Amino acid sequence: MFEPLTSLKTNLKTLWERFRKQPPAQAPARAPILDQYVRTAPSPQNALDIFRGEWTARFPPEMGVEAGTIPLFSDVRMSWAADQLGGFGGKRILELGPLEGFHTAALEQLGAAEIVAVEANTRAFLKCLVVKELLGLRRARFLCGDFMEYLRTTAERFDVVVASGVLYHLRDPVEGLALMARAADRLFLWTHYYEAGFIARTPHLAKRFAPGAERNHSGFRHTCYRYEYDD
Repeated sequence: MFEPLTSLKTNLKTLWERFRKQPPAQAPARAPILDQYVRTAPSPQNALDIFRGEWTARFPPEMGVEAGTIPLFSDVRMSWAADQLGGFGGKRILELGPLEGFHTAALEQLGAAEIVAVEANTRAFLKCLVVKELLGLRRARFLCGDFMEYLRTTAERFDVVVASGVLYHLRDPVEGLALMARAADRLFLWTHYYEAGFIARTPHLAKRFAPGAERNHSGFRHTCYRYEYDD
C-alpha cells in the first residue's frame, strides 16, 4: 500500500535535486517572439525554439527534440494521484497552473474525458499551446487567466481538481482550498508547507519569511507566513 508513496517521494526528491542544481537558463538576446520568421521546413523543434532557453521540462526522448532538462513528462505524481482517487478514466478535471502542460498530457494519457487547465502566466500559457499541438492533445483546453478569479466566478463542477505546485503561491491559500472544494469533491494537492523547526535551522530560508499573520476565513482561524522571493 505504501510502495507508490515511497516511489513518489524518491522521484520527487530526485526531481528537486536536479532542479535545485540546474543553473538558470540564459536565453540569447533576439527579437520578440512575434517578430521572428522561421526559414526551415516545419518541425516540432521550430515550435519549441520560439521559447528557446526558457523551457523547464525535457520532452520524451522518442520525440527527438531539445528543450528543458527536468524529466517532467515522466513525472509520477499524476499516476500516483490516479491510484489514490480511483482513476481518471472518463473524468472531468480542472487543472490549476499547468505551467508547461506535462501534467495535462499525463491526465489525458490516464483517460480523462476533459481537462480544463487555467494558466495566468502568458508565456507559460503559450508554451502549453505548443505542447498541446506537438503531443496531439485532444481532450485538453487551456484558459489564459487567474485561476482564483476563475474559481470565484465559475458555476462549473468537476470530478477532480488538480493543484500541483500552486497553493504556496497564493495570497490567501485557505480561500483557495475553499474554492477548490466548491469546484469538485476530489482534490489532488502537491505543495510545500511551513514547518517552524526546519525554517529556524535553515538561515537562508528563515530570512525570507515574514512573521506569522493571524487570519480568519469563514470562521476558520489560521496563521499564514509570507515568503519573499526577492532579497
